[in-house]
Amino acid sequence: MFVRKSAGPRTVTLPDGTILTMADLPAADARWIARRKAVVVRAVEHGLLAREDALRRYGLTDEELDGWAAAVHRHGLAGLKVTALQQFRGHPQL
Repeated sequence: MFVRKSAGPRTVTLPDGTILTMADLPAADARWIARRKAVVVRAVEHGLLAREDALRRYGLTDEELDGWAAAVHRHGLAGLKVTALQQFRGHPQL
């Protein structure tokens, strides 16, 4: 098995003591669910994945990644769930 050498760390320890590795990152073509978005946000914030690499790898815009990070900081994982977006943004349920 060949392991590609990366410039950054292969693992990071999060504040809650859990370890996040490159293997924990979602596939580039993965369907976006709240948990996968949160993993990408944590990886970028803790230096496992460079912001530019995340944008390129997942085809994200700066605004998308910033929005995900803001939602995680304000509301936790629930802030990233599509069904809860209107509630957290202050809009009435449709």
